[in-house]
Amino acid sequence: MEMKTVQNVKNSLKFKAAEKEGVLSIKLGVKKYTVPVKARLISSDQFLFLSFPASSELYRIDKKSLNVMDRDEDASEAYEKLSVVRPRGTRGRRASSGPMPDELAKALSNVPNGFKIGYGPDGSPRLVKSRTRRKKSA
Repeated sequence: MEMKTVQNVKNSLKFKAAEKEGVLSIKLGVKKYTVPVKARLISSDQFLFLSFPASSELYRIDKKSLNVMDRDEDASEAYEKLSVVRPRGTRGRRASSGPMPDELAKALSNVPNGFKIGYGPDGSPRLVKSRTRRKKSA
């Protein structure tokens, strides 16, 4: 028997599978909506073949249903509501909590390179070796 790849099996099952509606639902807040997308589905006790048409859609929420917006419809309000500006480059930057007391700054300057202050099981402070992170090689 000839070996079949996953891609070959997916291609051959795509049109043998029965098309069903209502197989995908999402929960927004406390309401549950059935997404009006058709999916092709075949299942057995060990395997499941599930195929959605490759697409992205914009839906309008009306009381208890989701309705696909027409491609020629004005979607500027949807864009305004859905596009959230994400802050960039926040990694490594932290807000200053104010001036550091001199005695604390002096104590922290005595911590040797490659170490940080940690706490033992009994809560007493101790020096702990810092973790050095390296870039992953490609």
